[in-house]
Amino acid sequence: MGTLTRLTSGGQVTLPKEIRKKTNMQPGDFVEVRLDGEGHIILTPKKLVDASQAYFWTEEWQKGERKADEDIKAGRVKRFKSAAEAVKYLEGK
Repeated sequence: MGTLTRLTSGGQVTLPKEIRKKTNMQPGDFVEVRLDGEGHIILTPKKLVDASQAYFWTEEWQKGERKADEDIKAGRVKRFKSAAEAVKYLEGK
């Protein structure tokens, strides 16, 4: 069973400290509010991403990140001592 909290006259609800801690919520964070098909209120914590960083969270980019993680775990990587060494490798020299 969940924790009871009270709705204020201004329509505000205080989330229990334990919930805020487990979801890493901080004052000022956003919460998505929606109803499910059974009339339950669903609150989902949301973090805003700066527009200049939004590309990173696209499905296409995340697919590449997962592939890179797989390559690293499988040892399909090559390390270089310098950028010049990496360029030589890429140029086939």
